[in-house]
Amino acid sequence: MNDTPPRDEDAHYRERAQRKKELIDRRIARATIDRGVFVLNTGNGKGKSSSGFGMLARSLGHGLQCGVVQFIKGSFATGEEAFFRRFPDQLDYHVMGEGFTWETQDRARDIAAAQAAWEVARRMLSDPDYDFVLLDELNIALVKEYVALDEVIAAVRARPERQHVVITGRGAPDALIEAADTVTEMRMVKHAFKAGIMAQKGIEL
Repeated sequence: MNDTPPRDEDAHYRERAQRKKELIDRRIARATIDRGVFVLNTGNGKGKSSSGFGMLARSLGHGLQCGVVQFIKGSFATGEEAFFRRFPDQLDYHVMGEGFTWETQDRARDIAAAQAAWEVARRMLSDPDYDFVLLDELNIALVKEYVALDEVIAAVRARPERQHVVITGRGAPDALIEAADTVTEMRMVKHAFKAGIMAQKGIEL
């Protein structure tokens, strides 16, 4: 049996690919601004932090100086912390959270932890030595009003021109979405936890 497509189908495929290439090339040509970007990952689906750490890996691969502040996580070990602490010369890594709020059950303690984390984050955002800054789960601290939204937006806007910043966490405030250059909302379709499967190393931890 001959699976070779007819010549007219081949030609149609090439024409479509050529039109697509021309469109992409025009878009690339129009992208002339070269500066740091503010990326915001939010939504109820899994993958917000994972995406942020993926960008961190890319940045380290390019030799950039990076900083990480984790606002909520902190009461349990994670694979990303174990891995990324192998880059002490390029990465300033801070786990500042007290754990999930339903575990701590102490609002004053949670606020104090978030404020301490924000002070570290604010320092990074004002320092041109940091090329890439990941503020993991900061959105949670904003939603719960542990950290002032206007302070975060002002610090992100005033950061060094070449610095990239990524903020993660569900429930991103509208004003933060408006301020960001790239916004991705993760939507949950299914999650293993709802089927009774415990958190797994390499997947959640």
